[in-house]
Amino acid sequence: MLLALDTSSPRVTVAITDGDMVLAERVSDQTMKHGELLAPLIAETVAEAGLIMPDVTAIAVGVGPGPFTGLRVGLVTARTLAHVLEVPVYGVCSLDVLAAEAMAEGAVGGDFLVATDARRKEVYWASYVEGRRVEGPEVERPADLADRLTPGTPVVGEGAALYPDLLGDPVGPIRASAGWLGRIVAEEAAELLDPEPLYLRRPDAVAAHAPKKVS
Repeated sequence: MLLALDTSSPRVTVAITDGDMVLAERVSDQTMKHGELLAPLIAETVAEAGLIMPDVTAIAVGVGPGPFTGLRVGLVTARTLAHVLEVPVYGVCSLDVLAAEAMAEGAVGGDFLVATDARRKEVYWASYVEGRRVEGPEVERPADLADRLTPGTPVVGEGAALYPDLLGDPVGPIRASAGWLGRIVAEEAAELLDPEPLYLRRPDAVAAHAPKKVS
């Protein structure tokens, strides 16, 4: 049984898959509360699947790109659970999860982009050919990305939903799904990564400098 979780977006998503199908999946109703919501959602999802934590045999986690705090919560939780349960943990680029779902739904084919919200009026993006990532992930202003975007190229994800005037109307899913993350890992349908975060830029919070000595 594979436990999948993704905290790369403002919401938390958790799923249990047996390798062939998703047995249970939960998505948080609230946003920006990763630390408070992830553990309860994991417990609820495992219980909904009729399991207990020792039944979990592997863990999948979205590694972003995404905000520093959200990714840290997801990655630390995944690594801690894997250590306690003595099971492997696999990371997947969260943009790859969106790309795989969009391809499976028939929303895209050929060349397309995935773009998600990076805040600060920027987007995280990667480009794909037939579902295979060929460039990115990167972080960029939507206007700069639009200047290089071939007209008519479909864009999957929340980035297009936020900036449709620049990137066009979004197609396919808006945010990464833990259910699809679990499918991808079970089928090895995307590059499997170490469970390390893709931040792409420095965190907002930095350690305070030591106070200057008074002379």
